[in-house]
Amino acid sequence: MSATRGVRAVLARWRGRDIELKTPGEIDAMRVAGALVARTLAEVCAAARPGVSTAELDALAEQVIRDGGGTPSFLGYHGFPASICTSVNEQIVHGIPVSTQVLAEGDLLSVDCGAIVDGWHGDAAVTVAVGGATGTDLALSAACGEALQAGMAAVRPGGRLTDVSHAVERAAEQTGRRDGVLYGIVREYGGHGIGTAMHMDPFLPNHGAPGHGPRLLPGMALAVEPMLTAGDAATRELDDGWTVVTADGSRAAHWEHTVAVTDEGPRILTLPLP
Repeated sequence: MSATRGVRAVLARWRGRDIELKTPGEIDAMRVAGALVARTLAEVCAAARPGVSTAELDALAEQVIRDGGGTPSFLGYHGFPASICTSVNEQIVHGIPVSTQVLAEGDLLSVDCGAIVDGWHGDAAVTVAVGGATGTDLALSAACGEALQAGMAAVRPGGRLTDVSHAVERAAEQTGRRDGVLYGIVREYGGHGIGTAMHMDPFLPNHGAPGHGPRLLPGMALAVEPMLTAGDAATRELDDGWTVVTADGSRAAHWEHTVAVTDEGPRILTLPLP
């Protein structure tokens, strides 16, 4: 679940912001939560077919998380009523699963999932095509996925937070030139620190010049989550108080992984177990 701007000792501070550092063992514990998120996303995506409602996908996600010994991070978070976010077509993030939203052939579905295991959070998102997909939808999702990969590669000790932001922005621009599309990079929402809580300092923008913000230290964990649109980047929030959509009705994609800073480089915590 994206952050908006706006139990243990904290070991790093930057301009008044608390940034949680984890031990290697605590990063291993986060990997357990991340693997459960990966398993849940895999099962939800496999079930995302024409005729299935987003409420059915939510029920499946909650079952997988609880059967895996976890608790849904999203359910009840600031009043959010579901265990996953399901954002369809022009919906960018925070879409609420409902029984009246039935998936159709050609829909573009983004699923965001969080789980808590033994007090540690994992958070990841994927975008999938429902049934047949157009080339433009596949290109949009692929561009967002490539931006995620570029951002994660910048999660290295000694770097700065906005090195990640810049890598995401540059990759989105490069794929846009390749695809002949000016992808919109959503600016109001972005990634975040994560660990003993789902949303922690620092906020991670998906754009900006490199070399700014907190220095990346071993033990930090970030949810890296670019959101791209096929049109203008302007957004608006629906009356439900959660669902964020593109202002121009263009389609959107959202990809996310939880990544730890380690001495060996970035460690992706929300991949499936081997």
